[in-house]
Amino acid sequence: MENLVQAALKTVNFYAIMPSVILVIFGMVLLLIGVFSKPGRTTHIAWIGIIGLICAAAATVSAWNGLAIKDIGIQFGFADQVAQDGFALFFNIIFIFSAALTILMSDDYLRREGYPINEFYSLILFATAGSMWMASATDMMTIFLGLEVLSVSLYVLAGFFYNDVRSNEAGLKYFLLGAFSTGFLLYGMALLYGVTGTTNLSEIGLILSSQHQAMLGNPMTIAGMLLLSTGFLFKIGVVPFHMWAPDVYQGAPTPITAFMSAGPKAAALAAFMRILLFSFAEMQVDWSALLWILAVLTMTIGNFMAVSQTNIKRMLAYSSITHAGYALVGLVAANYIGFSGILYYMLAYTFMNLGAFAVLVLAGKKGENNLTYEGLAGFGFKRPFLGVALSIFILSLMGMPPTAGFTAKFYIFAGAIKAEYIWLAVIGVLNSAVSLYYYLRVLVAMYFRDPQEDFAWVSMPLGAMVSIIISLVGVLYLGLLPERVMELARIAIF
Repeated sequence: MENLVQAALKTVNFYAIMPSVILVIFGMVLLLIGVFSKPGRTTHIAWIGIIGLICAAAATVSAWNGLAIKDIGIQFGFADQVAQDGFALFFNIIFIFSAALTILMSDDYLRREGYPINEFYSLILFATAGSMWMASATDMMTIFLGLEVLSVSLYVLAGFFYNDVRSNEAGLKYFLLGAFSTGFLLYGMALLYGVTGTTNLSEIGLILSSQHQAMLGNPMTIAGMLLLSTGFLFKIGVVPFHMWAPDVYQGAPTPITAFMSAGPKAAALAAFMRILLFSFAEMQVDWSALLWILAVLTMTIGNFMAVSQTNIKRMLAYSSITHAGYALVGLVAANYIGFSGILYYMLAYTFMNLGAFAVLVLAGKKGENNLTYEGLAGFGFKRPFLGVALSIFILSLMGMPPTAGFTAKFYIFAGAIKAEYIWLAVIGVLNSAVSLYYYLRVLVAMYFRDPQEDFAWVSMPLGAMVSIIISLVGVLYLGLLPERVMELARIAIF
């Protein structure tokens, strides 16, 4: 027994998970600081959370630079259940930006809504750590651990406004449906373990490859893959597993809606990509055909449901579903352009979507009942800077040059064309054209409708303005100078 313990301790490598360790430490420190802070004083907690994210970003950049050094390279830890490779580190940057932008836009918002509670920021850091474990996991047990840390944090955050019926509904729906989808995920893992005798992603792939006919013809293998995929597709928000997104996005606090649309979605996509590429590479023809159908359904249904919405948060929820369909196009392509395009797309989507939500946070009244097209009438003239910022984010979501949204879609569809999925790319472009209708309604409301409000309640708090400026820089930089980031995304693909 002692030898087993010593052998296990030798596999411990905290350097392999250092960014997430930093976030967990800061999250616990924030909880302790909150105990001794006066009620309603959350600004210092928010900025300490930002410092924690900066430290995690520094650790991520340091690890990326270490990949090129022979004695450092890719770091494995905990019996090779996690890998600090370029893929995980690129997604870490996405998670860090997502969390930082969310925290920056939240402080003034929480005070306005009457919920200045310190635990809000700790939960965001814990959720980000869970996302990092999912992206770096090379074993199904580690994926499940990261997923649960992420999910439990999000369940609480979605229902954070405990006196608001809509927030209660959002938290409860997300919890029930999320637990249901986790059951599918666990059943899939159990079946695959029963077939292969291992939970390691690479070993599963080797066993399926070496015993190709016997394994791939086994109903348990196919059922395991389908059940596992169902769990991840739910988290990504892919049709027909999207039913939770509109209600949860509309009812949750707006910064959490923004956060859920970016970081957690990217985490589920990262884990799903690892499983498909490491474990089910031999079944690529099968899962590419399945994802082709799901990508078309997701893009199309998400778009046409968004057209009929009047609440902007709900419209952006269906828009998020549509963008999940665009990301699936890169998975269907299954080539370097498609895979690196997914990484680039998720980074670009983080900036443009969180930027749009940051403006909505400032535009909303207490209770946010005015976040409709009519509620934004004349907003562009009454608040010029915020109007221009929201216009740029909306144009990027539409996929208009020279914004990040155009470049991201270009890479995704280029991957599909390279893999000879011409019709899939055509359907994606047509869906982008459909999305112009509901995105342009926002611009029409801001600039071509007579103001119904003076927007006197709109303030310019430092944190939210920093969040908007960072998002603007990200959207324009990725749109005008994409080569460097796209090269990093290519390097990140294993």
